[in-house]
Amino acid sequence: MHGMTLIITLVVALVALAVGIGIGFYMKAQADKRRLADVEAQAQRILQEAKDEASETLLHAKDEALATRQEAEEQIKQMRRDLRREEERLQRRRQELDRRAENLERREQTLNKRQSAIDRRANEIERLHQQQTEQLQRIAQMTVEEARQQLLDAVEQEARADMARIIRQVETEAKEEGEKRARKLIALAIQRVASEHVSEITTSVVPLPSDDMKGRIIGRSGRNIRAFEQAAGVDVIVDDTPEAVTISSFDPVRREIARRALTKLVLDGRIHPAHIEKVIEKEREEVERIIMEAGEEAAYEAGVAGLHPEVLKVLGRLKFRTSYGQNQLEHAVETAKLAAVIAAELGADVELAKAGGLLHDIGKAMDHNLEGTHALIGAEFLKRYGVREKVVNAVASHHHEVEQQSVEAIIVEAADAISGARPGARRESLEDYLKRVRALEETANAFKGVSESYALQAGREIRIIVRPEEIDDLEATRLARDIAKKVEENLQYPGQIKVTVIRETRAVDYAK
Repeated sequence: MHGMTLIITLVVALVALAVGIGIGFYMKAQADKRRLADVEAQAQRILQEAKDEASETLLHAKDEALATRQEAEEQIKQMRRDLRREEERLQRRRQELDRRAENLERREQTLNKRQSAIDRRANEIERLHQQQTEQLQRIAQMTVEEARQQLLDAVEQEARADMARIIRQVETEAKEEGEKRARKLIALAIQRVASEHVSEITTSVVPLPSDDMKGRIIGRSGRNIRAFEQAAGVDVIVDDTPEAVTISSFDPVRREIARRALTKLVLDGRIHPAHIEKVIEKEREEVERIIMEAGEEAAYEAGVAGLHPEVLKVLGRLKFRTSYGQNQLEHAVETAKLAAVIAAELGADVELAKAGGLLHDIGKAMDHNLEGTHALIGAEFLKRYGVREKVVNAVASHHHEVEQQSVEAIIVEAADAISGARPGARRESLEDYLKRVRALEETANAFKGVSESYALQAGREIRIIVRPEEIDDLEATRLARDIAKKVEENLQYPGQIKVTVIRETRAVDYAK
């Protein structure tokens, strides 16, 4: 019984073991099946992702290929356009070269024709030369040397006539073109720089309320007038002029200080040596301030910047300097403006021309204290204060005392002449005018062969009539140059003088 129970127990255990093993195998098979399904699903997913990625890569590659193709087509189109433009340019260049070749060919034909004409003319001259030589030897029974000399004289006369004609033609064409451009340029410059023709002359006459004031100005034993003259550095002239006294001094600034001081003393009424010195000192400071302001204002108006204060101060002194009634500071500003306009039209350095025009007469503010001409004095002064070398040269050379080193220096000279020589720009007394015109005619009459001369246009032109039997055409051209040179050397005049020599031959006969 016990053994049976053990057997049953073993059987049950074996059955249970078998069932367990079967369940285990079943569960493992199910697990393997599930893992296989997962692996297949993962493989399917990976395969799908690979397909999707391959599709996207293919689309991207197609897009890039399309873009590359479009870019290549655009580059080909651009290259075609460039080639077409280059072809058109080459075609135009070829046509231009063809035209030039035609022009050169025509010019060569013209030159050949001219050369042929010259050769024919030379042959004709040679033939006439030989005929004349034979005729001279046959008729005049001259020696060969005599005939040669006469022939040379005749040929020289003919050559001189041809030379004079060619010279006149070339000079006429050059003058016409030059004068046309110069008139246009000068007219433009004057129109754009419109200023007063004549400025007021600095007066040295002080009006008085009554003649009794003269006694107070003189003072007891002349102490007031002596104190005034000593402090101001001027001469006070008290004469018979009613209700006025005259201040005399070669220095226009000192004269202006004295005039202002005496005017204030007369208005104040307190005239004694101590008060005189105080008023003169105060007016000296006031005039110095006015001078500095005038220099700064002139530089600003002319458009010239960067000048040293000492240069501006000396420039301002020109406010009290006049030449033939023309205020020199206004003349300097006007010259700067004219030079700027001319330089702009000619393509020159406008700033350099303006500076040279403004400063060209600065030496006139100090030439009574130094030896030398105002141009050289002014140039030396500007050089000390760091002004540009070309500006210094324009100042020094505007009266040809040194060589002009730039076109701007020539422009400054021309602008100075325009400003000073315009009709009405300067006052000139009738006596001086008559002397100048008379001297001009006398200078021309002194030359050999001159029949008569006439000064025209207020002395700006002189016409000379010559005797035709003494002066030929070539000599007339030389005479005009010689007279112009003589006038430049011996006479002083504003602007320029036109010299015209007239030679004419008149043939007169009578019908009976």
